[in-house]
Amino acid sequence: MFQVRIHGRGGQGVVTAAEILSIAAFLEGKNAQAFPTFGSERMGAPVTAFCRIDDKAIRLREPVVTPDALIIQDATLLHGVAIFDGLAKAGYVLINSPKPFAELDLGSARAALQEEHCTTLPATKLALEFVGRPIPNAALLGGFAAMTGLLKIDSVAEAIMTKFPRIVGEKNVAAARAAYQLVKEGTKVHAQAS
Repeated sequence: MFQVRIHGRGGQGVVTAAEILSIAAFLEGKNAQAFPTFGSERMGAPVTAFCRIDDKAIRLREPVVTPDALIIQDATLLHGVAIFDGLAKAGYVLINSPKPFAELDLGSARAALQEEHCTTLPATKLALEFVGRPIPNAALLGGFAAMTGLLKIDSVAEAIMTKFPRIVGEKNVAAARAAYQLVKEGTKVHAQAS
């Protein structure tokens, strides 16, 4: 089972991101489950959503405490919430930030991370460019598909189109595909540097 925990703030599409991820997995014939947890339900408040993906039935119903991947939609949460708690040893980390991963101030959490499984993506910038709104979820899902190889970008695109009206969906798909390419190109650069 592959477990994903998504951290963000109310209004950034955190819950929608988990739902789209589960739909993409379902489109590939996998079992999936998505659900959120809320603190205070208001714009800007921290929100966490979860997604589980497996080839067999998923019977767990509790929050994901040992994720295989983290998607962090708001980098301001890096210092206020215990984001990295429980992350699998070889876990993936995708952070919405225009800064390179090496330039983020992650303190002691950095020592436990495998940097080849960690990347940043200027998802808000991509969302503004392609969608016209600062909602980074679709771009981050494209980056997630590229980084992990767990899902195909075409499945993510189809899932996005099931969630949004056509024009909004097409804009979000464009953001997801651009993010996918950025992460793939970054991975190639990282592999050549090693």
